[in-house]
Amino acid sequence: MPRLGLRARVSTTVAVGALVLSTAIATLSYQFIRSSLLDERRNVVWRTAYYDASYVEARIGDPGTDYVQVLSSFNPGRGRTPVLVVAGTPYRLDVAGVDIPRDLAAMVEGGQAARQIVHTPQGPVMIIGIPLATTQYYEIVSLRELDNNLRQIGLVLTLVAGGVTLAGAALGWYTGRRALRPLASVAEAAQGIAAGDLDARLDPQAEPDLERLAASFNNMVDQLQQRIERDRRFAADVSHELRSPLQTLANAAAVLERRQHQLDARTADAARLVVEEVGRFQQLVTDLLEITRAESELDLSDVDVLALARDLCKRREIDPAVVTVLDREGDATWLADARRVEQILGNLLENAERHGGGVVAVRLYQEGGYNVIEVDDDGPGVLPENRELIFRPFVRGSTAERRGDTDGAGLGLAIVARLAESHGGRATVLDRPGGGARFRVELGRRSS
Repeated sequence: MPRLGLRARVSTTVAVGALVLSTAIATLSYQFIRSSLLDERRNVVWRTAYYDASYVEARIGDPGTDYVQVLSSFNPGRGRTPVLVVAGTPYRLDVAGVDIPRDLAAMVEGGQAARQIVHTPQGPVMIIGIPLATTQYYEIVSLRELDNNLRQIGLVLTLVAGGVTLAGAALGWYTGRRALRPLASVAEAAQGIAAGDLDARLDPQAEPDLERLAASFNNMVDQLQQRIERDRRFAADVSHELRSPLQTLANAAAVLERRQHQLDARTADAARLVVEEVGRFQQLVTDLLEITRAESELDLSDVDVLALARDLCKRREIDPAVVTVLDREGDATWLADARRVEQILGNLLENAERHGGGVVAVRLYQEGGYNVIEVDDDGPGVLPENRELIFRPFVRGSTAERRGDTDGAGLGLAIVARLAESHGGRATVLDRPGGGARFRVELGRRSS
């Protein structure tokens, strides 16, 4: 089961606390109100019953008295039923009324006034028994109205408790949101840094309680930026310093290559290996320099990518007809860095030719906020688990072997990804319908 987030836990905790508190207050309030109303009702009924008993006792005469007539001679009020018991015989106005409980009758017959609440199908009633000189007087008082009032009070208190709980949940959500807002700023800044925006910082004055966190975060980003800059300068300096001796080696290797026919077989093989490795070394240094330059500022201009793509295809002896523009207007003029777009197209074409069985199609179009380049090849495709891996520097191994790679340093697609990121986009690889791979590069569109 997934764990609740911090905001949800804060909201739940406050809601549960509000529920417990409101339930306790509602329960105590109900008990207090119920006790007060019952006591008040009991006292009123008790005094009235004594008054009615005195009235009945004053009208009881000789043994031939009509007791039903005596009971009907006065009106005790709505919801009150008088009962007179003479020598164990009850006299009452209602035929099917509430029976007098035995324990209550025993107490009254013993000369003690008593009362008892009895629950009936018609609702609760209170029975008051008062001993007279020769009889016992009972009065049955309906408590239905009081019971209805208590039910309504209980319903209102329950609704209040529910409302307080919901208000507590809303307060907890709002409080959690307010409390976590500074952390949301930290998350946004971290996302910006992860996306390459090393200028993202936190304002220490925005939240005084988190001033230390903001200062530590900014210091960490400063150190990270300095380290990245040092590594970038180091890579650029090393690559630049290697170019001169490499050029000297390349010239010497060229001399050996031209005089291979003058050497014995073993020496000629060694010379050929030196020439090949020097060439690979030169390409590696060039690619490293290209990666370090990817972080520099863009040199934007209007680029006719259709003409650029067809020219690159001609230079690589690829049929220019594979290049198509999918925009309705057929306009393929983009505002971009021409050198970097050429590098992206060149690397994708080279990858398709060397490792993908050849170029099948090149598509140029605009989609949403991006300029899109797609290059289809006729190779074995790329496994899903390797589709992010192949854009990392120096990644080869099983991924490269599956695409038939036998040489290269594994920097071509890494350069494509870096250059795409420098344009505010990304590089991905998909399956081509019918087989093969489809490399897709999105470049963020820019206005003039």
